[in-house]
Amino acid sequence: MSNILEQKPLRLFLLLGGFFITNALVAEFIGVKIFALESTLGLEPWNWRLFGQEGSLSFTAGVLLWPVVFVMTDLINEYYGRRGVRFLSFLAVGLIAYAFAMIFLAIRLSPADWWVGIYTEQGVPDMQQAFASIFGQSNWIIVGSLVAFLIGQLVDVLVFHRIRRWTGERWIGLRATGSTLVSQFIDSFVVLYIAFVLGPQKWSLSLFLAVGTVNYAYKSLMAVVLTPVIYWAHLLIDSYLGEETAERLKQEAASMDSVPGV
Repeated sequence: MSNILEQKPLRLFLLLGGFFITNALVAEFIGVKIFALESTLGLEPWNWRLFGQEGSLSFTAGVLLWPVVFVMTDLINEYYGRRGVRFLSFLAVGLIAYAFAMIFLAIRLSPADWWVGIYTEQGVPDMQQAFASIFGQSNWIIVGSLVAFLIGQLVDVLVFHRIRRWTGERWIGLRATGSTLVSQFIDSFVVLYIAFVLGPQKWSLSLFLAVGTVNYAYKSLMAVVLTPVIYWAHLLIDSYLGEETAERLKQEAASMDSVPGV
C-alpha cells in the first residue's frame, strides 16, 4: 500500500485547506487594524457620501487576506464539493474560536514586571495594555465575524453548485465570481450588524448601511479582479493532478449537489 500522503488529491486538499484556514485565522487577528486606503495609495482622501454618512475609504487590514479565502473556497468547491467546503469552514471556525480562547487566557496571565516597560523608549509604555488592546477584541466583533464567515461560506457553496447545475462545466468564472458576490453581500452586512448594531456601539441604520455598502463594493471589485486567477489556478491544478484525476474529482464534486443531505 502506498503512503497516503503520496496521493495527489489528498495533498492538494491539505494544501488548499491549509491556505484557507491560515488566511481566515490571520485575517481575524489583523482585522483589528483599520487603514485608510487613500493614504496607503498616496492619494488625497475621497470623502464619499452615502446614506447621509460622509468619510474616507477605511477598511480593516483583514481585507488583504479575504480575497485569498475567496479563491481557496472556489477551488475547494470545484474539486471537493460542498462537503469539502463545509468541513473546512466548520474546522476554521472551531480553530479561530480556540485561538481567541487561548489569547484571552494569555491576556489574563500576570506579566513580568520588566516586560511591561521594555518598549517604553519606542513609545509603548505598557506592553500588557498594548497586548490586551490589540488581541483582546470585543466579544461582539468575534461572534459577528465568526457567524458571518460561516453563513457566507455555506451560502457560497450553495450558490456555486446551483450555478454549476444550470451551466454544467462551462463558465468557471461565473460560478466562482457569482457565488462570491452573493455570499460576501451577506457576510459584509451580517458581521457589521452583530458587531456594531447589536453590540455596545449601537450604530445607526445609515452608518450600518454606508459602511456595509463600501465594504461590499470592495469585496465585489476584488472578486471580479481575481476571476482570471481562478482560471489560472484551474490550469495549474489540472496539470498537477493529471487530466483524468482532475476530471474525476470535478465529477464527484458536482454529483454531491444532487445527493440529499450532503
